Amino acid sequence: MVNRLGDASSPYLRQHRDNPVDWYGWGDDAFAEARARDVPVFLSIGYSACHWCHVMAHESFEDDEVAAFLNQHYVSIKVDREERPDVDAVYMDAVTALTGRGGWPLSAFLTPEAVPFFGGTYWPRTDQHGMAGFLRILGAVHDAWTQRRDEVTRSATELAGEIARRAVTTPSRTVDVGVTDMAANAVVHHAWDRRHGGFGDAPKFPQAMTIDYLIERSARTRDDAALDAATHSLMAMSRGGIHDHAAGGFHRYSTDERWLVPHFEKMLYDNALLAPAYARAWSVTGAPRLAAVARSTLDYLLRELRDPSGGFHSATDADSEGEEGRFFVWSADEFAEVVTGAGADAARFAAFFGVTARGNWEGTNILHEPVDRREFCDQHGLDLAGFEAELDRVALALREHRATRVPPGLDDKVLTSWNALAIRAFAICGAILDEPAYVDAARVTAEFLHDALVVDGRLHHVWHEGRVTVPAFLEDVAYLAVACLDLYAASGDRRWFVAATRWAEDAVARFHDDAGGAYFSTAHDAEPLYVRPKDTWDNATPAGSSVVCEAALRLAGYTGDAVWRDRADEVVRVFQRDAARTPTGFGWLLRVIEQVAAEPREVAVVGPPGPARAALVRELWRRPLPGAVVAVATEDDARSGDVPLLTARVTVDGAPAAYVCRGFVCDRPVTSAGDLRALLERP
Repeated sequence: MVNRLGDASSPYLRQHRDNPVDWYGWGDDAFAEARARDVPVFLSIGYSACHWCHVMAHESFEDDEVAAFLNQHYVSIKVDREERPDVDAVYMDAVTALTGRGGWPLSAFLTPEAVPFFGGTYWPRTDQHGMAGFLRILGAVHDAWTQRRDEVTRSATELAGEIARRAVTTPSRTVDVGVTDMAANAVVHHAWDRRHGGFGDAPKFPQAMTIDYLIERSARTRDDAALDAATHSLMAMSRGGIHDHAAGGFHRYSTDERWLVPHFEKMLYDNALLAPAYARAWSVTGAPRLAAVARSTLDYLLRELRDPSGGFHSATDADSEGEEGRFFVWSADEFAEVVTGAGADAARFAAFFGVTARGNWEGTNILHEPVDRREFCDQHGLDLAGFEAELDRVALALREHRATRVPPGLDDKVLTSWNALAIRAFAICGAILDEPAYVDAARVTAEFLHDALVVDGRLHHVWHEGRVTVPAFLEDVAYLAVACLDLYAASGDRRWFVAATRWAEDAVARFHDDAGGAYFSTAHDAEPLYVRPKDTWDNATPAGSSVVCEAALRLAGYTGDAVWRDRADEVVRVFQRDAARTPTGFGWLLRVIEQVAAEPREVAVVGPPGPARAALVRELWRRPLPGAVVAVATEDDARSGDVPLLTARVTVDGAPAAYVCRGFVCDRPVTSAGDLRALLERP
């Protein structure tokens, strides 16, 4: 049969259009049908790059017996978690409350009023290894619904009340920036894996936001241990199998503690968060490897995820030809053939990449660097620079050969929030690495979002092949506000400051929780869910409230408007206690609290484009400047009035000038890079 998913904008939903399950998309029609038939709803949430989503689909949703039972006794709804993060959030909270764990595929059973009463994640079709099978669960839930309806209703009511109570937030009375001291101590002395890098045990996620926080803390406090934890983790990940050594970019996470065996999906948001962390770490340490990884990650995004429209696609799959990781792994013989064809020593590079005849994963080889490359060169009597030049040629040959294989599936929808993270990454890295092409890439994507995703003045969440769907969530407006601020700082184009202000004001007007503080994930006029979600964790992606906090703090610096500072402080007061207790879940917010703790600085460079102004601008990006906002403008732009920080800023004797202010008390303007450096480095 062909169900209702054939015209969906989501590639994930379209993957299920030929299932024998009579799927509905999320919407009123499904729940009306459930009420009319007096049956529960089975809700399945996943995403296109999710390996176990594919496994459950193949085992159960493509199975005629399972489909027949679902179609007879349930109304079935399929949701793409990336397209509807609001739906995913509320039902993930419910399943986590019920079972103590969550994940995807998310499987939940709801009343016709959309209230959950039972759920889980992946279930095999039949009982396996002590795990109840999906068919058994479907039967048990059906029996409970038909024979013990009062118990089901009571369970749903109790669960809804518990989730609603969890969503309530209560701000502290004052901001306590000391939470960053407690958080840093917990991360560095308890969470940091000093042997393998990263934080916690397997499975290991990149945790780019925690790393970025540690870099910011090091810049403010000269905390060497924080910087060591950050750079050690970045280096370890770059050597591991989680890093794609042929094409650049990072896989979703590592299944082991050594970063060797990844889950092979590659997500836009992971790479957009990691690239600036690598660039910022390079700006502090000067380690060339860190800058190279930032560049290769951005180059991967441009080469493999860029849509011709200027936006970025969401992800590539873990599977190809029905096997996880098949596209990415190598036999020893194939590897040797490609390396030899590139004119390189196959045995040498096999040793470098850990390639053996036996393999390191299921009889195949995941490329990684078992030994640091400098140490490898010392062991083999090689010149590092010459070896790395040869390594670049080998990586290119491997990438080109790999391109002849059947590629993983591409999730080609364009999400505003994740694209905003990409804008931020290209803008920050372009400025730090002095790569104007990256800043220009950020501009192209920002223009695309504003041209294509804004309909009748409202931002939207999803674009696919010219079709715009789903009104914006908090993450969209918040991420875009900060992305525009980063693009403004990197480019000096004041239209991005104007856009940033617009989206920050939109976040406050339509998402703010006037009763509990911080921000809801959905707008005041959005489709109501059984609980209104409030995204509180900097998890795989940053919480919308954390990002609004940063936008507000930076706008306070640019405008001098104390209301923006109050908005930032409110978010800190809401979440600071949780951030101190579970710091790896609040990496973005903790970085912002470091900026709050730093002495506020406003830096303006005014003058015509050219070498003299460029020399001043480079000083602004050669190290992190916690608490600082940066504006670069011509005198005409400064006079426009769009950016209050630039008011009355002029050149000095015709030369570009830099103004450094602390809390709006300004030093004498300087015209040389050396003088600017001295002002910026002054305690």
